[in-house]
Amino acid sequence: MAGTAVSGRLAWQVARLAAIRQETATARTLVFDIPGWPGHLAGQHVDVRLTAADGYTAQRSYSLAAPAEGGRVELTVQRVPGGEVSEHLTGPYAIGDPVEIRGPIGGWFVWRPADRAPVLLVAGGAGIVPLMAMVRARRAAGSRALFRLVYSLRTPDELYYADELRKPYAGLDITYVYTREMPEGRAGIPRRLDVATLNSAAWPADFEATSYICGPTGFVETAADILLSLGRDPRSIRTERFGPSRD
Repeated sequence: MAGTAVSGRLAWQVARLAAIRQETATARTLVFDIPGWPGHLAGQHVDVRLTAADGYTAQRSYSLAAPAEGGRVELTVQRVPGGEVSEHLTGPYAIGDPVEIRGPIGGWFVWRPADRAPVLLVAGGAGIVPLMAMVRARRAAGSRALFRLVYSLRTPDELYYADELRKPYAGLDITYVYTREMPEGRAGIPRRLDVATLNSAAWPADFEATSYICGPTGFVETAADILLSLGRDPRSIRTERFGPSRD
């Protein structure tokens, strides 16, 4: 199983698209076959590189969306208007097409099945991707570690992994926060993640849970500050953030 990896020490490998699952109108999960893949940990990411016929290259980092399964790797890609990589991967990219992948990368923002502490996952939008890998890794390993997921998104139509998350998971509690539009029939008004939500959804401070927060920079900073204000140990909070694409 892969551990900490530094991208500069890794070789590019040729992957081929094996399957596609549409998650939302603008995001889809891509399943790749990569012969000789070394394995990875839930929470790690990879670099993806596209090369045009004239030799021009474009590169982007994506979180792994599922635990390792032989030579198969899953990425969930959100289309970014004008994004050289994301618009290709969510558009004309088809089954059997090649792409270069380098990884796995990262060793801090990871969850291992041997970890027994309760876990709090806090996702903002596409930040659900590496956290879903942790949820899936827990289930695949038969872990009894208790998980709680707080998933903030703008509208119900932007929910990733909808069919899977709607199924009951023993030991996994989910709280949804909608910031622009509520699901039909659900009481309340749209709101951003706040102290009251995390105070009720997070584990009590004396449970010594590990918290993983992923999303846009502002969201991550807000969530981390709230957990600190609620008495969580800074050493127990792990963050992964993303900003505008360099595409």
